[in-house]
Amino acid sequence: MSVILFLIVLSVLVFVHELGHFLVAKWAKIRVDEFALGFPPKIISFTKGETRYALNLIPFGGYVKIFGENPDEQSLDPNAKNSFLNKSRWVQAAVLIAGVFFNFIFAWALISASYVFNTEVAVNPENISDVKNIETMVVSVAPDSPAIKAGLEVGDKIISLRSGEDVFLTANELNVENLQNFISKNSAGEIEFTIERFDEVKKFNITPVDGISPDKKAVGIMMSDVGEIQIGFFESIWKGLQTSVILTQKVTVGLFEFLTAAVVGKADFNQVSGPVGLVGHVGEAAKFGIVNLLSFTALISLNLAVINLIPFPALDGGRLLFVAIEGITRRQINVKFVNTLNMIGFALLMLLMISVTVSDVIKLF
Repeated sequence: MSVILFLIVLSVLVFVHELGHFLVAKWAKIRVDEFALGFPPKIISFTKGETRYALNLIPFGGYVKIFGENPDEQSLDPNAKNSFLNKSRWVQAAVLIAGVFFNFIFAWALISASYVFNTEVAVNPENISDVKNIETMVVSVAPDSPAIKAGLEVGDKIISLRSGEDVFLTANELNVENLQNFISKNSAGEIEFTIERFDEVKKFNITPVDGISPDKKAVGIMMSDVGEIQIGFFESIWKGLQTSVILTQKVTVGLFEFLTAAVVGKADFNQVSGPVGLVGHVGEAAKFGIVNLLSFTALISLNLAVINLIPFPALDGGRLLFVAIEGITRRQINVKFVNTLNMIGFALLMLLMISVTVSDVIKLF
């Protein structure tokens, strides 16, 4: 199910991105030769007007073939008015940035929609007055910890803790810090966790151990107080835009720090996920409900937007850089040079993807 959900999410995000390129190219009267989801071999295809529409077998991606985006002799002909290369630099830039813009707009729409419904959010001092139905949730379980061996899972909501006659009820003292203090105080023996999982109440007996937390025994979980928040339709649009901008800033900073570390050979691939890792993350998001899945989809969409703006060959940002250089110098960059750089860039991106995927697979074992 996680794989199916991931493929659906990926297909939708790729469709949105490529739709941006497609619509702006059509608006600019640039010939679009093909609009495809997935990579060949083809499953089905049909032609309407000058464009062939295709659904391909390999589901990881998609593409739009725009006449002149990859320069050749035919598209360089000055008489080819429907060529990408024969449009103004501003039009070329608009076509290239459209995919990124559509990814941002799509994320904004998803986040705004999540605010209209009862969205589950982490409780903090700024929103606590607006949050209702507050509960304490397990948001992470450490590998090879007492918690994971006992059977605790991400998404479990803690109802109570018991150690002998000492009982902690989250309904009375809803506070992660108090829960942590209870575990630390009773760490010498077994603690009974009562949790709710998909409307089913379960009990687990767990004994804290050394080596997880630096200065005390622990069971190996991270917790967060979460609750439901709901705002009006028009307010949700503004709130969704604010959240989208903040998330975009955080994604940009995180990506910059990772790439900077990668250049000097200090990148931690455990901080990033490829397709294999995203399958698991999408599955975990779905456990929390459709609203959380939509929010996570929005986050992936923003990641795609930021990544595509990197000024690197084969990415939209790299192509934008070439357009900017040509606009400043008033000269066409050598076609063979551009195509070669794009091929090298694509090969390096595939190498990075393979490295991240290998890291994802290693994490599974």
